[in-house]
Amino acid sequence: MPSAAHPLLRIAIIGGGPGGLGSAIALSALPNVEVTVYEQARELREIGAGIQIGFNCWRVLELLGAADKVDGHSTTEVIHLNGVTGEILKTTGAQKPLARYQPQRVRRTRLQAALKSTVPDGIIKLNKRLSSLENLDAGVKLRFDDGTEVIADLVVGGDGIRSVVREHIFPDHTIQFTGTTIFRVLIPASSVAQISGIREVNTWWHGPAGHFYGSPVDNPAETSEEDQKFEIAARSVIDPSTAIGKRFSWGVPATKERVESFFTNYDPRVRDVLSKVPEGQWKEFSAFAGPRLEKLTGWEGKVVLIGDASHPLSGAFGSGAAFALQDGWILARAIEHTRSTGGVAAALEIFDSIRSPYYLRMYEHLDQQKQKIQSLKAANPNQSLHDSLKARVASFGGEGQLSWIYGNDIEEVWKTFVETEKV
Repeated sequence: MPSAAHPLLRIAIIGGGPGGLGSAIALSALPNVEVTVYEQARELREIGAGIQIGFNCWRVLELLGAADKVDGHSTTEVIHLNGVTGEILKTTGAQKPLARYQPQRVRRTRLQAALKSTVPDGIIKLNKRLSSLENLDAGVKLRFDDGTEVIADLVVGGDGIRSVVREHIFPDHTIQFTGTTIFRVLIPASSVAQISGIREVNTWWHGPAGHFYGSPVDNPAETSEEDQKFEIAARSVIDPSTAIGKRFSWGVPATKERVESFFTNYDPRVRDVLSKVPEGQWKEFSAFAGPRLEKLTGWEGKVVLIGDASHPLSGAFGSGAAFALQDGWILARAIEHTRSTGGVAAALEIFDSIRSPYYLRMYEHLDQQKQKIQSLKAANPNQSLHDSLKARVASFGGEGQLSWIYGNDIEEVWKTFVETEKV
């Protein structure tokens, strides 16, 4: 039974992605908290192909008790190339604060399985598509497409870039197609084994209007050769104002002809890899993004946004899973911190004070990099493709230049807040 000091707190988490599952793990560990994850899919499955797990993600997975269940291919070297000529633009060695936190490329399904297995039984409810939220005097009423209704004291919106929760608390906020289309697939690693410079490394092949990315996603010491997979993420970029037809942020089927048509002038090795993908395997994702939210909370401390719902940047830093997991862990710490002194509303103020400035810094960084590239183009309008690609790669930042992202230790962030609060 709930104690007088800590009355029962009913938390509804919308979305069963990494952010939702990570939040469920962290929040369910608190006393007198009833957590339910509502996922719209009929089965909990991850779409996409691979995902990058770096120091920032390893640390929060460790805090959640899921790190030992995730394994992939060590990305100790990353090579950036001119996608047309094959010339190397830049080679980077990954920064490894400790060997145990070595960056890896991992199958998305493995990350999801690790998180799902750590969530307490009975918490996840499938086939629950949220249709509306209603702000009550006490709590929030959630209505689902199946006609059911529930009331929660706190709603955690972890429902992605097209967040229904965000639409309700910030109805004027909009997202738009960025002009980037990503084609994703996993194929047998053996199918690209004979293509030079491809199978064993993490490569980016940059072109005039997009890029090809390829990487192994399995630990060869743990996965048999016949089961090892190779990830391809091929991007096409256009002026979004010229886009026609409907766009989907989730994976829709794409034909081989459509994908390969964007890479006809690329290095033969890239075209060779693309030719190995069987018909019917490609999935197409359109990237959406929106302006920064001034606050990540709403409705008098009854609703909070996490992950892509809170910062619709559409994968700009390749670390979205880490951000979402960090959000959930910090939310749990804030609630734990204020159970006896201010309650959930105070917890959400703390959460917002920590995470909102962090996301603002990301938006500012992207604006600065965009301005930098535009200035370079204006200064040299006749810049060659090779030089423009070198400038583009240089603008990426990476783990060394963006240590506040990739080297971010969320436990230290929380400790710093607590110590600062005491002053």
